[in-house]
Amino acid sequence: MNLHELNGEARAGRVEELNLIAIEGGDYLLEARIHGRPHPLADGRGQRLRVHSVEDARLLLQDVPLVSMNLVHWSVQDEMCGLGSHPGEDLKVPISRRSAW
Repeated sequence: MNLHELNGEARAGRVEELNLIAIEGGDYLLEARIHGRPHPLADGRGQRLRVHSVEDARLLLQDVPLVSMNLVHWSVQDEMCGLGSHPGEDLKVPISRRSAW
C-alpha cells in the first residue's frame, strides 16, 4: 500500500490504526491495519517505507486523515538467548499524530 492508497482508505474510514514499528538500527516501518490485517506501507519503488523518527512519520502522514497511531517495539524475548518459549508480548504505545513541539 502506498501513501495515496492509505489516504483513500483512511478517508473511507477503513483504517483502524497506523503502527510505527521500531526496527534495528533506529529506523521505523509504517503499517496500516485494515479489517484486522496489516498492510505495510511502500515507497515509490515498492520497498517497505522507512522513516527515521516519529516526527518524520508525522510529517509524512500530515495529509492523511487522523487515525490512531501506535509506536510498536517487538518483544525482546524473541531476541534473548536461552529463555525458552515465553508468551511474547509486543510493546504498543499510543502516540499523538500531532507534534508535541
